[in-house]
Amino acid sequence: MVFCTFSTVECDGLVWGAAKLVPVGYGIKKLVISCVVEDDKVGVDFLEEEITKFEDFVQSVDIAAFNKI
Repeated sequence: MVFCTFSTVECDGLVWGAAKLVPVGYGIKKLVISCVVEDDKVGVDFLEEEITKFEDFVQSVDIAAFNKI
């Protein structure tokens, strides 16, 4: 699965959660991934850059929910 590709991004303060494919329309699906990020250790910009490096699989990155602890 494509999630295995993204889960190769590892760093201190990043924990990957569940992943699922959600149908968008016309046979297109989007991959929804949850993760926990420690704000002091991992920047959201860093994570987005690392994910978009997989340009064969990624068209865009959206943050659906963001909570600070």
